[in-house]
Amino acid sequence: MNFLAHIYLSGNDDLLKIGNFMADSIKGKKYQKYSPSVQNGIILHRAIDYYTDTHPIVKESTQRLFPTYGHYSGIIIDIFYDHFLAANWNKYSNIPLKTYTLDFYTLLKENYDLLPLKVQGFLPYMINDNWLYSYSHLEGIEKVLQGMNRRTGKKSDMHLAIAELKQHYEKFEDEFERFFEELVSFSKTKIEELTSNKKTD
Repeated sequence: MNFLAHIYLSGNDDLLKIGNFMADSIKGKKYQKYSPSVQNGIILHRAIDYYTDTHPIVKESTQRLFPTYGHYSGIIIDIFYDHFLAANWNKYSNIPLKTYTLDFYTLLKENYDLLPLKVQGFLPYMINDNWLYSYSHLEGIEKVLQGMNRRTGKKSDMHLAIAELKQHYEKFEDEFERFFEELVSFSKTKIEELTSNKKTD
C-alpha cells in the first residue's frame, strides 16, 4: 500500500501514524531508537506490506500488469489502491479527505525532528502539491506515476500505466474493495497485538 493507506490504517495514535508513514526510510533494527508508539508504527507498516504482497487478491491485480511492467507491477498497484481509497474516502472516514490530509501535514510539521532526512527532504513537495489529496483524481495518479518513472531512470514506463487503470478501472476497484476490507481487519488486530505487547514489556 502507498502513503494514504498506511496513514489511514494506523488509527488515531499520532506517533504510531508517523512511524507507519516514515517506515520505508527506517532500515533493519534502526527502528529501535524510537519511542514505543513510533516503533509500533514501523512494525505495523512492515506487517501491512507483507500481508499485501502475499495476498491473493492483490496478486490478481498485479498479474494484470505484470506482462508489461514486470517487477514494477506491485508498486503500480500500491498507487492504484491509494487512488481507490482516496476516490471513495467517504466510505471509510467521516472526516473530509482534504481536512484529513491537512491535519496530517500539521502533525508531521509538529514532529519534524522525528522524521528521517529523506522524509524531511520530500515533505515540502508533498505538502505544497498535497500528494495525499491528489490521489483522489486520475490526474494526480498520472503525475505520481510520471514521478516514479523518472525515479527509475525512465526504465519502468510506469507513466503509461494510467491507460491500464482507465481500461480495467472497475476490476481494479472491485479488487481493492474486497482486499481493503480484509486489510482493515488485519491492521486493527495487529495494532491491538502491538499495543498489548508494549504494555506487558
